[in-house]
Amino acid sequence: MIWNEKYETLSRDNMEEHQLENLKKLVEKLYNKVPFYKKKMDILGIKPSDIKKLSDIQKLPFTTKDEMREVYPYGLLAVDLKDIVEIHTSSGTTGKPVVDAYTEKDIEIWGEVMARTLAMGGADKNDIIQNAFGYGLFTGGLGVHYGARKLGATVIPISGGNTKRQIDVMVDFKTTVLTCTPSYSLYLAEVGLESGIDFKKLGLKAGFFGAEPWSESMRKEIVY
Repeated sequence: MIWNEKYETLSRDNMEEHQLENLKKLVEKLYNKVPFYKKKMDILGIKPSDIKKLSDIQKLPFTTKDEMREVYPYGLLAVDLKDIVEIHTSSGTTGKPVVDAYTEKDIEIWGEVMARTLAMGGADKNDIIQNAFGYGLFTGGLGVHYGARKLGATVIPISGGNTKRQIDVMVDFKTTVLTCTPSYSLYLAEVGLESGIDFKKLGLKAGFFGAEPWSESMRKEIVY
């Protein structure tokens, strides 16, 4: 299902033209606004003007997670802090958290790409989306929420955990789409089956899972 026809039906040539235009703008902004990236590019002898075609992206330096921790909390901002409307971080379990800071425009884009993702999987404004991704500093839950809202669907912002209630809500509110980590979807299924719930009779038509690695065998188990 197509959500944004203008961009989702671009020809390959037009899409690459659009990507190149945005890549040039991004590199220019990062070089001029973020000392961290200017330093990395200068070390390699790369200037924004060197980005002339999409394949030139390979000239740009990699950024590691450790480097992102080193400039915690605001060292990667390309705008003034007053323009940031939302801040999220990683868990920080293996070191300083990695920061995701969003402007109003970032939130708009975030909602747009998540609306496309949900639409691609068959969700639309008639769906009841039970969002069991975590809300809070974890960036995933609110991203799905914004996308579902943009789609026009009904959102149940239940977040993660409280499994018995998750299943009750799924049954009582006739959830049609579930979003969560793949491992949690399997745990929900296990608990539900123990309670005598037949998930095939619930009206669930789609699941959107992520935020952790998962295998093809796990995907097949979820589908089954």
